[in-house]
Amino acid sequence: MAQVSIEEFLAAGGTDLGVSEWMNIDQERINQFADVTLDHQFIHIDPEAAAKTPFGGTVAHGFLSLSLLPHLMKDLTLVPDNVVMGVNYGFNSLRFLAPVAVNSNVRANVSVKEVIEKNPNQYLITYTVALEIEGSTKPALVAEWLTMLFTG
Repeated sequence: MAQVSIEEFLAAGGTDLGVSEWMNIDQERINQFADVTLDHQFIHIDPEAAAKTPFGGTVAHGFLSLSLLPHLMKDLTLVPDNVVMGVNYGFNSLRFLAPVAVNSNVRANVSVKEVIEKNPNQYLITYTVALEIEGSTKPALVAEWLTMLFTG
């Protein structure tokens, strides 16, 4: 997380924030996500059955890939110096473009689309995020993610 002045924050639209570290998506993580979400579809948790599909093995849940963004982006986001809190505000768009095969490495590629002052001490920042898969030209997902920040 990079702290910047409010002036820098408001002018951040179009800024490329870079990429996160790679993170491995192993079968244990996929199984744990299946347990938490109660989504035990075979394509995620049954290597033998999944091997018979066009994917050739298990793949991460799309929502598992999405849920990793807060962790992957933690060192890339921008906040004004006097931020009090930030809250998830949703998505303008989200598309799952490619499956994440078990034992793949993923990382977030992040830029700021725009920053809008919604009210005094209240700012909406839109991030453009691609979850890249190591060795693939197609990302797992692309999204416009909104965060509302409150300053004091």
